[in-house]
Amino acid sequence: MANLFDIKGRVVVMTGACGVLGATIVKYFAAQGCKVVLLDLERAAEKGAQIVDEIKAEGGEAMFLPTNVLDQTVLEQNLADILAAYGSVDILLNAAGGNMGPANVTPEQTIFDLDIDATRKVIDLNTFGTLIPTKVFAKAMVEQKKGSIINFCSMSSFRPLTRVAGYGIAKAGMASWTQWLAGELATKFGEGLRVNAIAPGFLLTNQNRSLLTNPDGSLTDRSHKIIGHTPFGRFLEPDELVGALHYLASDASKGVTGTIVAVDGGFNAFTI
Repeated sequence: MANLFDIKGRVVVMTGACGVLGATIVKYFAAQGCKVVLLDLERAAEKGAQIVDEIKAEGGEAMFLPTNVLDQTVLEQNLADILAAYGSVDILLNAAGGNMGPANVTPEQTIFDLDIDATRKVIDLNTFGTLIPTKVFAKAMVEQKKGSIINFCSMSSFRPLTRVAGYGIAKAGMASWTQWLAGELATKFGEGLRVNAIAPGFLLTNQNRSLLTNPDGSLTDRSHKIIGHTPFGRFLEPDELVGALHYLASDASKGVTGTIVAVDGGFNAFTI
């Protein structure tokens, strides 16, 4: 029987690829024999070039392209460049997103302190920053009659978390979008097009470090609450996401679409 997990030679495109999680993920896929395309902002070009060099030093194939996930014209040029270089788009990882302080409500604040402009920016980035790349790159998948789209949800996709108002709205919507698009693509373009998501638990990244650690590096009260609600009793590590991503990207999950896989150390399943 063929190895259903074999993804060698497939073209993986990842938005938001130059952060802590992105670097780990693209290096993993490159190590599996994939051709990886890192998409991120122009300001991440130096980091992107460094990741590409590291992948090539290990015998892998990779390229970095500057992008703007909110600009369809830029993304269409990205697609043209990718097709010229590699000929296909087989796997799309929609990892671009983020949060900003004024879109949160701290314990000292109330709903009346929520910054609407900041909240709108967070919702736009996390929502349209996935919708627009999907609209662009799914075109290539439709022509191929095959492709795996993997969105990035979060624990906020399942239940509201304190403080993160705008981010929670967007990630809850991303769960619905994942399920809706799974049905939309399969019924209109065939079973070869699949849409799933992972919902990472809590990891220490550059984006959330100020919420989870104090200036001296010790854990905040919020961190202690999170870990206390996580059966594993710790934060996750970036490399603990790649197994679920590999499964959803490969033919091992060819009967799976519209699914959100929690990789969270048991956080979402745990009550008291």
